[in-house]
Amino acid sequence: MIRALYTAATGMNAQDTNVATISNNIANVNSTGYKKSRAEFQDLLYQNLKLVGTLSPNGNQIPTGSQLGLGTKLGAVAKIYTQGDFVKTENQLDMAISGKGFFQIAQPDGTIGYSRAGSFKINSTGLIVTAAGLPMEPAITIPQDSLTISIDETGNISVLQPGSVAPAVLGTIQLATFQNNAGLQALGNNNFKQTDASGAPTVGNPNSDDRGKLQQGFLEMSNVSVVEEMVNLISAQRAYETNSRTVQTADEMLQTANNMKR
Repeated sequence: MIRALYTAATGMNAQDTNVATISNNIANVNSTGYKKSRAEFQDLLYQNLKLVGTLSPNGNQIPTGSQLGLGTKLGAVAKIYTQGDFVKTENQLDMAISGKGFFQIAQPDGTIGYSRAGSFKINSTGLIVTAAGLPMEPAITIPQDSLTISIDETGNISVLQPGSVAPAVLGTIQLATFQNNAGLQALGNNNFKQTDASGAPTVGNPNSDDRGKLQQGFLEMSNVSVVEEMVNLISAQRAYETNSRTVQTADEMLQTANNMKR
């Protein structure tokens, strides 16, 4: 009975983490480039009451053993890097990646972050920056007198200036890919950083080596499905309730045992 109390408690803790993960997904349903998370669980150690393959008193081998599980634990909260839906914005500096690549974003500490959020702006010096003011890497400066900004599928940025007949190419956006996207560490502000688990980035031009092509005037929205998350939330709630009932049942059984009179 005591064992059942602690086992059910691990189930309640697990579903609490599950609900927190689902809640974060729902909260970021409109976050540009957000990738949903999924809580993954593992069973705990087992108590072997009877080992598999042991011999019975008459010498016969027992085909099955007796193992009693001790609950569950959080194994990982994994990011799911499926493609989100595209939304047309008509903004010249909005870009969506149709593929596996990441934008490179210079971080305040001098390192490079990586993002799927393609909502860019121009700062006071003409640099292309994120909504948080972090510059894109490699840095590209837009002239103040630019009439139009064009970005093709391969990342070439060109502008048309007064008195010019043809657009001038300013530079090329480069995208990064990783061997293991799940190994990236989320930094907030739609940014990730590389880790030993993700491996080093492979950097190159868009529309090459499976990095994906750029779509100007579009944004990639989150890959969160509200309907799916609501179903997951209901399932987690029911699992939490069931585990709590198990705690109550074990408590009642323990109380009954304590109240027994000889």
